[in-house]
Amino acid sequence: MSNQQLLAPILNFLHCQTPDEWVQEAVKPENLPELLLDHLMCELKAGQTAMFLMRKYALDKSSCDVVMKWFEPYEQYVYKKVGSMEELAKYNPPLKKVVANSDDPFAQSLVDKMMLLIKEELHHFYQVLEIMEQRGIEYRNIRAGRYAKGMMKHVITHEPNTLIDKLIIGAYIEARSCERFAKIAPLLDDDLNKFYTSLLRSEARHYQDYLALAEMVAGKDISERIRFFGEVEAELILSADPDFKFHSGIPLSS
Repeated sequence: MSNQQLLAPILNFLHCQTPDEWVQEAVKPENLPELLLDHLMCELKAGQTAMFLMRKYALDKSSCDVVMKWFEPYEQYVYKKVGSMEELAKYNPPLKKVVANSDDPFAQSLVDKMMLLIKEELHHFYQVLEIMEQRGIEYRNIRAGRYAKGMMKHVITHEPNTLIDKLIIGAYIEARSCERFAKIAPLLDDDLNKFYTSLLRSEARHYQDYLALAEMVAGKDISERIRFFGEVEAELILSADPDFKFHSGIPLSS
């Protein structure tokens, strides 16, 4: 499948494309450290989100403990500056110990899809870290942008709607990531171009997985709710944003 074929359903799903103003800011050499730092944190947060969904909706106590331990080396490295890249490279989480807490088809599907997502996101995290080291970009703490919070504040607070909304939001985040990787890849140097292009397939699948899970939980047509979050997401992307991040809106400097 070509990249164009891969992107077609994503561009149809999103309510807008990334504005040129953001692209122009993203490819400035002086903004690369901020872009990579935020991308690094996005990969970790994507994995953590998948972990939280599994823990809350699909795992028993012992499996919850297992998935929490997967993230310890990464969280220690990021939040406490403990450990090294060499240790992360050797780390191999025990994936086989995780089982669904019921015979519900949704629980098993959630576990299967989120386990694969976590494995890929943590691998991407390490890849970004490698790129940063090669380019002499040191890790530092940065504050989160408004993007995810801007969608999460609209989540309905009773189940199963809470879960459905979170899964729809997950689909939009993954779809936007894929769209932006495709936008900036051809405008960056060869190594970054290859790296971002290599991420397209997994990000496209993640968006589809989240959407399929949302539809499975709902058991009914949720197109109106999907449309609602599509409009919220587009507003965040198309409005002025004082904070440049991987998922930020139009830079104020524009």
